Amino acid sequence: MLRELKNLPDRPGVYQYFDSDGRLLYVGKAKSLKKRVRSYFRLSPEVAPAANLGARIYRMVSQITRIETIVTQSESDALLLENSLIKQLKPKYNILLRDDKTYPYIYIDLSRRFPRFELTRKVVKGRRVKYFGPFPTGAKAILSSLYELVPLVQKKGCLKGKKACLFHQIGRCAAPCEGKIDEAGYSKLVEEALGYIHNKKRLINALNRKMEFYSESMRFEEAAEIRDRIEAIGKIEEFSSADLAKLEDLDIFTVGFDGCYGVIVRMFMREGKIVASSHTHFNIEGDTDIQEIYRRSILEFYGPETPFTAKTVVTAHTLEDAAQLSDLLSIRVGKRVSIVSPKRGDKKRLVELGLQNAAELLKQHKKRPESEIEKRIAELLDIPVPQRVEVFDNSHLMGKAAVGAMVVMHRQRWEKESYRHYNLNSKDEYGQMREMLNRRIESFDKNPPPDLWVIDGGETLRRLAADLLKEAEVNLPVVAIAKEKIDAKAHRAKGSAKDILHTPKGEMRLMSTDARLQWFQRLRDEAHRFAITFHKRQRLKEDREISLLKAKGIGPAKVKRLLDFFGSFEAIRDADIKELRTVLGEKDAVSLYKHLKNV
Repeated sequence: MLRELKNLPDRPGVYQYFDSDGRLLYVGKAKSLKKRVRSYFRLSPEVAPAANLGARIYRMVSQITRIETIVTQSESDALLLENSLIKQLKPKYNILLRDDKTYPYIYIDLSRRFPRFELTRKVVKGRRVKYFGPFPTGAKAILSSLYELVPLVQKKGCLKGKKACLFHQIGRCAAPCEGKIDEAGYSKLVEEALGYIHNKKRLINALNRKMEFYSESMRFEEAAEIRDRIEAIGKIEEFSSADLAKLEDLDIFTVGFDGCYGVIVRMFMREGKIVASSHTHFNIEGDTDIQEIYRRSILEFYGPETPFTAKTVVTAHTLEDAAQLSDLLSIRVGKRVSIVSPKRGDKKRLVELGLQNAAELLKQHKKRPESEIEKRIAELLDIPVPQRVEVFDNSHLMGKAAVGAMVVMHRQRWEKESYRHYNLNSKDEYGQMREMLNRRIESFDKNPPPDLWVIDGGETLRRLAADLLKEAEVNLPVVAIAKEKIDAKAHRAKGSAKDILHTPKGEMRLMSTDARLQWFQRLRDEAHRFAITFHKRQRLKEDREISLLKAKGIGPAKVKRLLDFFGSFEAIRDADIKELRTVLGEKDAVSLYKHLKNV
């Protein structure tokens, strides 16, 4: 290794440290690879860790047997490469952030004659596109409420028709398609909707009035839906005490840590008011590289396709890489982005507010007892404590309606917003699992790998998952859980599940009363439930679509038009002849109506 250290290039790039088993220990970036990497070592009388290292880094350096470097054109390129490698490869000594969410934005394209509000997680092309957000919670609730309260164009395809549709008849659309409202009048409706986006209290008050109306009219399902929206919108945090006199648009990042645990708090200020906030937890060991935490949290939050609605990024701590990060963000969003660390004034008070929130979140975490089962699973598999686990299962009926499902457990809680369904094309179980896992691996750039994969299946499927991960150069343990087979049939004794764990360490047979086996069974059963539910829904959808296609003159394209308009098969079935005519021609509407009503 002495030769490697002496021949390091004096150029920007990324370095990787490996142990004697070839496992990746650490990924870092440097303005000068030569100076940075050598700072970890003393070279005489023999190669050894430098004396000034913290305990965690000293332990890491003592395990290094091989060093690899990648030279880049600039330090900014090194920043990007470092972040990408850490997300993909999950080195042992890097801090692994769970900042895997892309928050939605509400947007409107004001260049259109009769524009609509829609959700996006990516930049939308257009000179007059206006964004609102990001919204860590409540985005869908806000969007649905706008269309509930303001008679805007409800669907993308509405303007293609020449006649007012059902939405106009029930007072939900002003019918610009029939010329019942001009552009000036429609602009006033857009302004009304904008008022609701900017003033959440006004929006909630309007929804409360709507909920009371539905309740008094005994329309209880609609009232319950409004209630749920009010609850979702209410979760959007607002800190009125932090308002600024200046109408500034800022994103504020603060980091707090306590012992082996840390948290990143993000606050979003628009027009001088903090309208939302979010936070991300992470684990640390020993000394903390706060520069790495800020660097990676900022790069991961502002992806290449993320809308950027702030003017300035504010951080609680001074960043050594502020200039490089600023340049990278400016290139990504197409306008100059400043990164500042204020020492006084209004922005300093905002930073202090973020740090106070971080401290409170750390206190709450201390009150939460550590899960003993997580520690026992880690000891069983000889892996770090698995805080985030993804579980996979698939379902089909003789190769038809093949679907896959992924469920996520995060800190012993089901993270249902991260659940995913997959429509699969393969006909056999092995091919379906390969298809589903490949699609998940392809999404690692946007949603980083978890701490553990669990597969519903045997060693064959576990080996498949491990091989796919190895091919993608992702370090992620995989466990499969399968029922014991007797005479080639899966066996489940009454009251006693005979399940086998297939792990990287080999096959494990635990007692049915063992809490560790029951933990894996719980994961498997939730994935199975989620897969079966989606499978039944897809089969029912196929059956209903086949039923519609049996009507004379109704083909797949017309079925799609009906679903786009009515939203569900139940709504199509309940539609009267007048409503069907708004989508289909007279002949097709009569044919379908007779078919549905059996007349």
